[in-house]
Amino acid sequence: MPVEITWWGHATATVRDSGVTVLTDPLLVRRLAHLRRRRGELPPDSVARADAVVISHLHADHLHLRSLARLVPGTRVLVPRGALAAVAGLRRLARRLRIEEVGVGDRVRVGEVAVRAVPAAHDGRRLPYGPRRAPALGYVVEGEARTYFAGDTGLFDSMAEDVGEVDVALLPVGGWGPYLGDGHLDARRAAEALARLRAACAVPVHYGTYWPIGMDAVRPHEFHSPGDEFVRLAARAAPSAAVHRLGHGERIRLGDLG
Repeated sequence: MPVEITWWGHATATVRDSGVTVLTDPLLVRRLAHLRRRRGELPPDSVARADAVVISHLHADHLHLRSLARLVPGTRVLVPRGALAAVAGLRRLARRLRIEEVGVGDRVRVGEVAVRAVPAAHDGRRLPYGPRRAPALGYVVEGEARTYFAGDTGLFDSMAEDVGEVDVALLPVGGWGPYLGDGHLDARRAAEALARLRAACAVPVHYGTYWPIGMDAVRPHEFHSPGDEFVRLAARAAPSAAVHRLGHGERIRLGDLG
């Protein structure tokens, strides 16, 4: 059974493996605070039907309460340990969703796949609301393939060891503004991450979807170019990897990955 990956924009993707659907960091709105969706239609309502949803960290463009509220009642949602204490709105959603807190090393069975939580190098606070902190995570969906969803992360020395062997890597390559600070991957750092992980396939995410209102004409290349830049740099850093730069709503089917 082939593995299917659909990118809906930003960090939102659907991974379908062994008949199980895992949705990542759903952001299903046209506007979030000062950000407006500039590319791609909103995901269809069917995206809200998933066997499990994984949340990488507490920032509002990754843990988005209104988007989570669209999920089918009873959906399993994996969040970093400490998220329920940090986000009051998440506690209210727990009345209708199966919210489970996980930490690094935890492995959760979802039908025929397992979802494993791995470290990420990123600020885990629920900004700007206070000091409560939950660690940022990545996830590996283990079924016919091992698919790594990095969430938001910077490079860190033990990345390859902590993530383990993976076949597919969904890597953030940009952001929603002209500058990326520590704890993020840009196209160059994402290409280096791919080389360290030695994944057979990669899909760039977290770019070219949301952009601050009023900045349409300011450094537009920072919005449009990270995907193509990642393809170019990955060809040098990890020449054996196949990079699939998807458009919004596009799907890739991956066969036998060994």
